[in-house]
Amino acid sequence: MLLSRALLKRHSVLPGFDLALGFTLLYLGFIVLVPLSAAFLKTFTMTWPAFWDAVTSPRVLASYRLTFGASLAAALLNGVFGLIVAWVLVRYQFPFKRIIDALVDLPFALPTAVAGIALTSLYAQNGWIGQWLPFKVSFTPLGVFVALTFIGLPFVVRTVQPVLEDLQKEVEEAAATLGANRRQTFARVIFPVLAPSLLTGFALAFARALGEYGSVIFIAGNMPMISEITPLLIITKLEQYDYKGATAIAVVMLVAAFVLLLAINALQAWTRRRQGR
Repeated sequence: MLLSRALLKRHSVLPGFDLALGFTLLYLGFIVLVPLSAAFLKTFTMTWPAFWDAVTSPRVLASYRLTFGASLAAALLNGVFGLIVAWVLVRYQFPFKRIIDALVDLPFALPTAVAGIALTSLYAQNGWIGQWLPFKVSFTPLGVFVALTFIGLPFVVRTVQPVLEDLQKEVEEAAATLGANRRQTFARVIFPVLAPSLLTGFALAFARALGEYGSVIFIAGNMPMISEITPLLIITKLEQYDYKGATAIAVVMLVAAFVLLLAINALQAWTRRRQGR
């Protein structure tokens, strides 16, 4: 038994596993854990009344409502249209398909500041799109929603697309031979397979939107109590040398995002178990 364990350890698929694991943990510690711990430690120097006042002032609460509300709405919209875009790219052949497929990744490659300026120009009242709209988009909370939708779409498309590519059409044909119509086939055969990846894409888009800064500040207008997002408020407090107030708000955002992502991961695990049964 000891000999077999020694041979298994010697012929491991990953040579130098102990060293690689130690390097990985050290790297994650310096890059992720140390900055997050510094934020929490800075916040712990505040008294509870000071912390509560810092994170529940009317201006901060207004930024929470806008940031979380717009991020959730944008992630939900991306969940619907991201699924449609992935479906079209996988199931249909049409001219310039590769170009459109490459354009999906444009928000990844485009600097966020450039994206914000471009969206502001397009949706301004004299812009190519904004001049035809009966309502104002740029410099309003609606502009925040547009920017967050733009940067979050690739997360949903790229997580759903590989699952659709692996989904064999024979499964749909078998459901059709058993008497299922198209709606029943999608609801009972296709969607349960896509649900975990769709939730993953939703979670990634939502998490990215919560911390988005560059593409939003140009189109939002940044008016306190109206179109000011929480990341901008954190930056404002840092510029005012209110480090404790900035870290207090950051801790609230971190905890809220962690709880939401944990809930989504639990839902994904439940979906996978249900599919296994």
